[in-house]
Amino acid sequence: MADIAMIGDKDSVLLGRAAGLDVYFETDGARAGRLIDRLAREDTKVIFITEPVFEAAQETVAKYRSRPFPAIIPIPDGRGTTGAGQRLVRANVEKAIGADINF
Repeated sequence: MADIAMIGDKDSVLLGRAAGLDVYFETDGARAGRLIDRLAREDTKVIFITEPVFEAAQETVAKYRSRPFPAIIPIPDGRGTTGAGQRLVRANVEKAIGADINF
């Protein structure tokens, strides 16, 4: 098990394997949620997850939002971005400084 994992459709995350990451081909939100739980128990530090799967697994992702590990980071899939990553960054910045500086 690596400290960094990627979850998503095969075409979007396969390159992660070449970079030495643990790669998991999963697009179903419920199964991805169970996989996130398992990776957290195995002390994975960072989980990159494609935005569609990130959005589908929100219930599980929310459990780890206030914990330092694993950091769950949405990434665009092969079709492009849904904006989930940008919304997460915007919410975290607003929470940290108390204002939306991006308008």
